Amino acid sequence: MRAAGPVEALRAHWPEYLIEAGGVATILFVSVLASVFALSPAVAALGPFGQRVFAGLCIAGTVVLLIYSRLGRQSGAHFNPAVTLTFLRLGRMRRWDAAFYIAAQVAGGMAGIHLARSLLGEVVARPPIRWIVTVPGKEGVGSAFAAELFCAFLLMSVLLLLGGVPRLAKLTGVAAGVLIFTYIVFESPISGFSLNPARSFASALPAHVWMAFWIYLAAPPLGMLFAALLNVRARLPRMACAKLIHDDTVRCIHCGFKPTRRNGVRSLRPAD
Repeated sequence: MRAAGPVEALRAHWPEYLIEAGGVATILFVSVLASVFALSPAVAALGPFGQRVFAGLCIAGTVVLLIYSRLGRQSGAHFNPAVTLTFLRLGRMRRWDAAFYIAAQVAGGMAGIHLARSLLGEVVARPPIRWIVTVPGKEGVGSAFAAELFCAFLLMSVLLLLGGVPRLAKLTGVAAGVLIFTYIVFESPISGFSLNPARSFASALPAHVWMAFWIYLAAPPLGMLFAALLNVRARLPRMACAKLIHDDTVRCIHCGFKPTRRNGVRSLRPAD
């Protein structure tokens, strides 16, 4: 993998950076909308469990759509600094691409939550929505950290394993959606459910709530990095590229290939 400086990386790969920002913005925007509409009489009548099911369907469904979209297939659909750091550690990304991905994800998260605030008004800033800030539940800080760590570990373990088996690779998006839905429904009362430092930062900053923020900054990357380490040490099938869904219809800035046409036939050649 050829090294590139920041200017070169930005000039060549800015579309992927914008996709990552847009993806996180969309997820945060939908998360706020789902949280607000979960308070509506029709959904609230279902009780707390039903409200979490509603939110889980909205958020997980959005993530799945983004992963399988053309844009998601172009950037790799990380939408999470912890995911990006894991692929960097596995040697699947260039350092400057990873840095710009993380910067874009953080910026996108803030853009998405403030867009929701501008459209929905003060309800986003007031309790119980309160910028959908993630804080530990009544089980406490230790349980919240353990839950975030385990959920991140399981998510990345499944993605790496499925992505490493060609006939199963296209199921990575579905698997991610199922796990995220399950986490929102069953785990969110413990930690608030984040698994994403950019998501938690985007909420904590306007809410001015930093209680146990270190959990959401540390646990997701630690859990995912441990999953990657175990994957390598156990010699399990693992993804050969930093994309959750890889195909030959869009370029890949990670493994270095892009589609071209010669005499009407699609082929792959090294990317710049």
